[in-house]
Amino acid sequence: MMTDRDFTRRLLQTVATVAGTAILVAILWAAREALLLIYISALIAMGFSPIVGVLERLRGVPRWLAILVIYLAIVAVLVLLGLMIIPPLVAQAAALWAGIPSYFNAFQTFLIKHKLMVHRVTLEEAVQSAPSGTGGNAVGTVLVAISSLIGGVFGLITILILSFYLLLEAQSMFDALMRFVPAGRRADVATASRHAVVKVSAWLRAQLLLAGVMGIFAAIGLYLLDVPYFYVIALVAAIGETIPIVGPIIGGIAAVGVAITVSLQLAVMVGVYFLVLHQLEANVLVPKIMERRVGVSPVVVMIALLIGGALWGLVGAILAIPTAAIISVIVSEFASEEDVRIQRIR
Repeated sequence: MMTDRDFTRRLLQTVATVAGTAILVAILWAAREALLLIYISALIAMGFSPIVGVLERLRGVPRWLAILVIYLAIVAVLVLLGLMIIPPLVAQAAALWAGIPSYFNAFQTFLIKHKLMVHRVTLEEAVQSAPSGTGGNAVGTVLVAISSLIGGVFGLITILILSFYLLLEAQSMFDALMRFVPAGRRADVATASRHAVVKVSAWLRAQLLLAGVMGIFAAIGLYLLDVPYFYVIALVAAIGETIPIVGPIIGGIAAVGVAITVSLQLAVMVGVYFLVLHQLEANVLVPKIMERRVGVSPVVVMIALLIGGALWGLVGAILAIPTAAIISVIVSEFASEEDVRIQRIR
């Protein structure tokens, strides 16, 4: 029979547990931005970890040097691509900006011709008729944009530095965390960790490959179709490929929007080309790369995208697939452990 002292002790323990959990949740929520940077850094470290291991084993170089070589290789590739792309990209972007009024008028002519618009409006009138708040506080908008840009640069630097140290101290950190795992489960945890690293690394390589392939094919096709500013559109298509589902659509809309300022026929041709390109990406590239290497079913991908987008917006949608892959590894390990336990009982 429970005494008053036992009841009081259990009540205090329950209250303390609930209060501690609430405080912990509040702290995690307050630090959510920092935790997101840490999580992104951890994903990048997991993605490059197999490559670092290969360099260590094959070349016999120290781990810090292998990581530095990878970083320098990435920087070299980015600089090379920048030297190839940025000059014509800047020139075409400047020309696009200068030609916005004429393209705006051409777009209105198309709408009026097909009775989708009654009368013309000037570009200034269109800006003034935008939703309230978009033009009334231009200084505040510019300051917010500059602040966001500075915050993004510092965030990127933080991610790069933290990823470097996570890669450098990965084994020692893993060994320290394994001390808190029961001895009987350490082998399972180690196996699950290796599988998670493999999946995240496959996802990262797949994302880079898909972005490169879509950007190249978009640039080649738009160049052959003689679409203006094809460098800009191809870059949008390549970056958009990193955004699940929505990204390829954004690239196609941008291409059609620029092509329609030339002619309706060109817009139709560009739309068909991007439709074929999207079907190739969705039915050939993604199934062969994402599903087979990462091992996440389309249903799980859709659910992960919805949840990730609701929680963190665009960043959450991008991180949804690797997160789903990690969770699938954990669930698989628990399920296999449960199957073994049931078989032992039988």
